[in-house]
Amino acid sequence: MKKIFLVFLAFAGIAFAQDGSVSGVYLIKAYSAIGAVVGLGIAALGGAIGMGNVAGAAISGIARNPGVGGKLTTTMFIAIALIEAQVIYTFIVALIVLYFNPLLK
Repeated sequence: MKKIFLVFLAFAGIAFAQDGSVSGVYLIKAYSAIGAVVGLGIAALGGAIGMGNVAGAAISGIARNPGVGGKLTTTMFIAIALIEAQVIYTFIVALIVLYFNPLLK
């Protein structure tokens, strides 16, 4: 945990490094970049945990009753697609915040 904190602290130093005083526009851009990276990381972590749980439950269900393997596989792929869609939505929001930042207008 300490290493992660030090990495974020190092990134903050790089994001705020510039000549002269720091204006509001640069602060908003820096905080947007840090927020987008952290938010996307959390979304990817949650999606990976969710996909692991779905796959584990499907494998367990198929092992208990092999006759319903087709139905469970179909349901598993639908659930994985929905989980991945949430991560993609977070990625799109992160791109919007980074390149078309509504806070700068």
